[in-house]
Amino acid sequence: MVTHTMTNRTILTETHGRVGLIRLNRPAQLNALNDELMDALGAALLAFDGNADVGAILVTGSDKAFAAGADIAVMADWTYMDVYQGGFITRNWETIRQVRKPVIAAVAGYAMGGGCELALACDIIVAAESAKFALPEIKLAMLPGAGGTQRLPRAVGKAKAMDMCLSARVLSAQEADRYGLVSRVVPDAELQNTALKLATQIAGYSLPALMAIKESVNRAHESSLSEGILFERRELHARFASSDAHEGMQAFLGKRQPVFQHR
Repeated sequence: MVTHTMTNRTILTETHGRVGLIRLNRPAQLNALNDELMDALGAALLAFDGNADVGAILVTGSDKAFAAGADIAVMADWTYMDVYQGGFITRNWETIRQVRKPVIAAVAGYAMGGGCELALACDIIVAAESAKFALPEIKLAMLPGAGGTQRLPRAVGKAKAMDMCLSARVLSAQEADRYGLVSRVVPDAELQNTALKLATQIAGYSLPALMAIKESVNRAHESSLSEGILFERRELHARFASSDAHEGMQAFLGKRQPVFQHR
Protein backbone atom coordinates (compact mmCIF):
# COMPACT_ATOMS: atom_id res chain seq x y z
CA MET A 1 0.00 0.00 0.00
CA VAL A 2 1.33 3.42 -0.98
CA THR A 3 0.46 6.41 1.17
CA HIS A 4 1.35 9.91 0.04
CA THR A 5 2.26 11.79 3.20
CA MET A 6 3.74 15.11 2.15
CA THR A 7 4.35 17.19 -0.94
CA ASN A 8 6.89 20.00 -1.08
CA ARG A 9 8.09 21.90 -4.11
CA THR A 10 11.54 20.40 -3.72
CA ILE A 11 10.77 16.90 -2.39
CA LEU A 12 7.98 14.34 -2.61
CA THR A 13 7.37 11.82 0.16
CA GLU A 14 5.27 8.70 0.44
CA THR A 15 5.13 5.55 2.52
CA HIS A 16 5.22 2.00 1.22
CA GLY A 17 4.28 -0.21 4.15
CA ARG A 18 7.04 0.38 6.72
CA VAL A 19 9.27 2.23 4.23
CA GLY A 20 9.35 6.03 4.07
CA LEU A 21 10.34 7.23 0.58
CA ILE A 22 11.77 10.69 -0.11
CA ARG A 23 12.18 11.79 -3.73
CA LEU A 24 14.31 14.84 -4.55
CA ASN A 25 12.20 16.97 -6.88
CA ARG A 26 13.98 19.78 -8.71
CA PRO A 27 14.04 18.15 -12.17
CA ALA A 28 14.83 21.33 -14.11
CA GLN A 29 17.99 21.76 -12.00
CA LEU A 30 18.86 18.03 -11.98
CA ASN A 31 17.99 18.08 -8.26
CA ALA A 32 20.68 20.61 -7.41
CA LEU A 33 20.72 20.96 -3.63
CA ASN A 34 19.71 24.37 -2.33
CA ASP A 35 18.69 25.44 1.19
CA GLU A 36 14.99 24.95 0.51
CA LEU A 37 15.53 21.37 -0.61
CA MET A 38 17.92 20.53 2.21
CA ASP A 39 15.55 22.04 4.80
CA ALA A 40 12.71 19.95 3.40
CA LEU A 41 14.86 16.83 3.18
CA GLY A 42 15.99 17.22 6.79
CA ALA A 43 12.40 17.72 7.98
CA ALA A 44 11.23 14.64 6.06
CA LEU A 45 14.09 12.51 7.40
CA LEU A 46 13.30 13.52 10.99
CA ALA A 47 9.58 12.97 10.46
CA PHE A 48 10.12 9.43 9.20
CA ASP A 49 12.71 8.80 11.92
CA GLY A 50 10.11 9.76 14.53
CA ASN A 51 7.31 7.74 12.94
CA ALA A 52 6.87 4.42 14.76
CA ASP A 53 5.28 2.89 11.65
CA VAL A 54 8.42 3.45 9.53
CA GLY A 55 11.38 1.08 9.83
CA ALA A 56 13.62 2.25 6.98
CA ILE A 57 13.97 5.33 4.78
CA LEU A 58 14.65 5.41 1.03
CA VAL A 59 16.07 8.54 -0.63
CA THR A 60 16.06 8.80 -4.42
CA GLY A 61 16.07 11.28 -7.28
CA SER A 62 15.12 11.08 -10.95
CA ASP A 63 16.24 8.84 -13.81
CA LYS A 64 18.68 11.54 -14.94
CA ALA A 65 20.10 12.61 -11.59
CA PHE A 66 20.13 11.65 -7.95
CA ALA A 67 21.50 15.16 -7.36
CA ALA A 68 23.86 17.12 -9.58
CA GLY A 69 25.48 18.91 -6.64
CA ALA A 70 24.96 22.07 -4.65
CA ASP A 71 23.12 24.92 -6.38
CA ILE A 72 26.04 27.08 -7.54
CA ALA A 73 23.74 29.86 -8.79
CA VAL A 74 22.73 30.77 -5.25
CA MET A 75 26.25 30.39 -3.80
CA ALA A 76 28.31 32.44 -6.23
CA ASP A 77 28.15 35.75 -4.33
CA TRP A 78 28.20 34.48 -0.76
CA THR A 79 30.88 35.79 1.60
CA TYR A 80 32.71 34.04 4.39
CA MET A 81 30.48 35.69 6.98
CA ASP A 82 27.37 34.61 5.05
CA VAL A 83 28.31 30.95 5.28
CA TYR A 84 29.95 31.09 8.72
CA GLN A 85 27.16 32.90 10.50
CA GLY A 86 24.48 31.07 8.51
CA GLY A 87 25.87 27.63 9.39
CA PHE A 88 26.14 26.55 5.74
CA ILE A 89 26.13 22.74 5.49
CA THR A 90 26.05 22.30 9.27
CA ARG A 91 22.59 23.82 9.67
CA ASN A 92 20.66 21.47 7.39
CA TRP A 93 22.87 19.14 5.33
CA GLU A 94 24.02 17.44 8.53
CA THR A 95 20.47 16.61 9.67
CA ILE A 96 20.90 13.13 8.20
CA ARG A 97 23.46 12.39 10.93
CA GLN A 98 20.64 12.54 13.51
CA VAL A 99 18.66 9.77 11.81
CA ARG A 100 18.86 6.49 13.72
CA LYS A 101 16.93 4.32 11.28
CA PRO A 102 18.57 2.79 8.18
CA VAL A 103 18.71 5.19 5.23
CA ILE A 104 19.10 3.78 1.71
CA ALA A 105 20.02 5.85 -1.34
CA ALA A 106 18.77 4.75 -4.77
CA VAL A 107 21.03 6.51 -7.28
CA ALA A 108 20.54 6.84 -11.03
CA GLY A 109 22.35 9.29 -13.28
CA TYR A 110 24.43 12.06 -11.78
CA ALA A 111 25.55 12.03 -8.15
CA MET A 112 27.96 14.91 -8.32
CA GLY A 113 29.51 17.04 -5.58
CA GLY A 114 26.91 17.49 -2.86
CA GLY A 115 24.81 14.77 -4.47
CA CYS A 116 27.66 12.29 -4.06
CA GLU A 117 28.18 13.51 -0.50
CA LEU A 118 24.48 13.05 0.30
CA ALA A 119 24.65 9.49 -1.02
CA LEU A 120 27.78 8.87 1.07
CA ALA A 121 25.91 10.02 4.18
CA CYS A 122 23.31 7.28 3.65
CA ASP A 123 23.84 3.81 5.07
CA ILE A 124 23.44 1.82 1.83
CA ILE A 125 23.78 2.96 -1.79
CA VAL A 126 21.96 1.02 -4.53
CA ALA A 127 23.23 2.32 -7.87
CA ALA A 128 21.71 2.03 -11.31
CA GLU A 129 24.08 1.19 -14.16
CA SER A 130 23.76 4.80 -15.33
CA ALA A 131 24.98 6.24 -12.03
CA LYS A 132 28.03 8.50 -12.10
CA PHE A 133 29.82 9.66 -8.96
CA ALA A 134 32.22 12.59 -8.69
CA LEU A 135 33.47 15.34 -6.39
CA PRO A 136 34.35 18.06 -8.92
CA GLU A 137 34.56 21.01 -6.52
CA ILE A 138 38.22 21.52 -7.40
CA LYS A 139 37.09 22.84 -10.80
CA LEU A 140 35.53 25.78 -8.94
CA ALA A 141 38.54 26.27 -6.64
CA MET A 142 36.40 24.81 -3.88
CA LEU A 143 36.55 21.57 -1.89
CA PRO A 144 34.01 18.87 -0.99
CA GLY A 145 32.67 20.36 2.23
CA ALA A 146 29.63 18.24 3.06
CA GLY A 147 31.68 15.32 4.35
CA GLY A 148 33.23 14.31 1.04
CA THR A 149 36.87 14.54 2.12
CA GLN A 150 36.01 12.55 5.26
CA ARG A 151 33.49 9.90 4.20
CA LEU A 152 35.01 9.12 0.80
CA PRO A 153 38.44 7.95 2.13
CA ARG A 154 36.61 5.75 4.63
CA ALA A 155 34.63 4.22 1.77
CA VAL A 156 37.26 3.80 -0.95
CA GLY A 157 40.64 4.42 0.70
CA LYS A 158 43.04 7.36 0.57
CA ALA A 159 44.43 6.76 -2.94
CA LYS A 160 41.08 6.69 -4.75
CA ALA A 161 39.71 9.54 -2.61
CA MET A 162 42.71 11.75 -3.41
CA ASP A 163 42.32 10.95 -7.11
CA MET A 164 38.63 11.86 -7.12
CA CYS A 165 39.00 15.01 -5.01
CA LEU A 166 42.14 16.39 -6.67
CA SER A 167 41.34 15.55 -10.30
CA ALA A 168 37.52 15.58 -10.32
CA ARG A 169 37.58 12.02 -11.64
CA VAL A 170 34.14 10.60 -12.44
CA LEU A 171 33.41 7.03 -11.39
CA SER A 172 31.02 4.82 -13.29
CA ALA A 173 28.64 2.65 -11.30
CA GLN A 174 30.82 -0.37 -11.98
CA GLU A 175 33.96 1.41 -10.75
CA ALA A 176 32.09 2.67 -7.69
CA ASP A 177 31.04 -0.90 -6.95
CA ARG A 178 34.60 -2.24 -7.30
CA TYR A 179 35.98 0.48 -5.04
CA GLY A 180 33.39 -0.06 -2.31
CA LEU A 181 31.58 3.25 -2.77
CA VAL A 182 28.23 1.58 -3.46
CA SER A 183 26.53 -1.50 -2.05
CA ARG A 184 25.24 -2.99 -5.30
CA VAL A 185 24.60 -2.14 -8.97
CA VAL A 186 21.40 -3.00 -10.83
CA PRO A 187 19.94 -2.21 -14.27
CA ASP A 188 18.24 1.19 -14.42
CA ALA A 189 14.82 -0.37 -14.99
CA GLU A 190 15.18 -2.36 -11.76
CA LEU A 191 16.57 0.38 -9.49
CA GLN A 192 13.39 1.54 -7.79
CA ASN A 193 11.95 -1.95 -7.30
CA THR A 194 15.25 -3.34 -6.03
CA ALA A 195 15.83 -0.47 -3.60
CA LEU A 196 12.25 -0.59 -2.34
CA LYS A 197 12.40 -4.37 -1.94
CA LEU A 198 15.64 -4.01 0.03
CA ALA A 199 14.20 -1.25 2.21
CA THR A 200 11.06 -3.34 2.81
CA GLN A 201 13.17 -6.34 3.83
CA ILE A 202 15.21 -4.24 6.24
CA ALA A 203 12.12 -2.51 7.66
CA GLY A 204 10.63 -5.92 8.43
CA TYR A 205 13.33 -6.68 10.98
CA SER A 206 13.31 -5.50 14.60
CA LEU A 207 13.84 -1.74 14.60
CA PRO A 208 15.84 -1.60 17.87
CA ALA A 209 18.22 -4.21 16.46
CA LEU A 210 18.58 -2.26 13.22
CA MET A 211 19.36 0.89 15.16
CA ALA A 212 21.94 -0.93 17.27
CA ILE A 213 23.65 -2.33 14.17
CA LYS A 214 23.75 1.10 12.50
CA GLU A 215 25.28 2.64 15.63
CA SER A 216 27.84 -0.15 15.88
CA VAL A 217 28.96 0.00 12.24
CA ASN A 218 29.23 3.79 12.40
CA ARG A 219 31.29 3.45 15.57
CA ALA A 220 33.80 1.40 13.57
CA HIS A 221 34.60 4.53 11.55
CA GLU A 222 34.99 6.78 14.55
CA SER A 223 36.87 4.83 17.24
CA SER A 224 39.71 2.41 17.81
CA LEU A 225 39.14 -1.31 17.34
CA SER A 226 39.15 -2.01 21.07
CA GLU A 227 36.61 0.75 21.77
CA GLY A 228 34.49 -0.38 18.83
CA ILE A 229 34.52 -3.98 20.05
CA LEU A 230 33.49 -2.84 23.53
CA PHE A 231 30.62 -0.80 22.06
CA GLU A 232 29.52 -3.75 19.93
CA ARG A 233 29.61 -6.11 22.91
CA ARG A 234 27.44 -3.81 25.01
CA GLU A 235 24.97 -3.51 22.13
CA LEU A 236 24.89 -7.32 21.91
CA HIS A 237 24.28 -7.65 25.63
CA ALA A 238 21.48 -5.10 25.36
CA ARG A 239 19.69 -7.33 22.83
CA PHE A 240 18.88 -9.67 25.73
CA ALA A 241 16.70 -6.91 27.17
CA SER A 242 14.70 -6.83 23.92
CA SER A 243 11.48 -8.81 23.61
CA ASP A 244 12.07 -8.95 19.84
CA ALA A 245 15.37 -10.80 20.34
CA HIS A 246 13.70 -13.45 22.48
CA GLU A 247 10.87 -13.70 19.94
CA GLY A 248 13.42 -14.10 17.15
CA MET A 249 15.28 -16.90 18.92
CA GLN A 250 12.08 -18.70 19.95
CA ALA A 251 10.71 -18.43 16.42
CA PHE A 252 13.95 -19.89 15.05
CA LEU A 253 13.74 -22.82 17.47
CA GLY A 254 10.05 -23.30 16.69
CA LYS A 255 10.68 -23.17 12.92
CA ARG A 256 8.20 -20.30 12.42
CA GLN A 257 8.35 -16.70 11.26
CA PRO A 258 9.00 -14.20 14.07
CA VAL A 259 6.47 -11.49 14.84
CA PHE A 260 8.40 -8.42 15.88
CA GLN A 261 6.87 -5.69 18.02
CA HIS A 262 9.88 -3.39 17.61
CA ARG A 263 10.50 -3.46 21.35
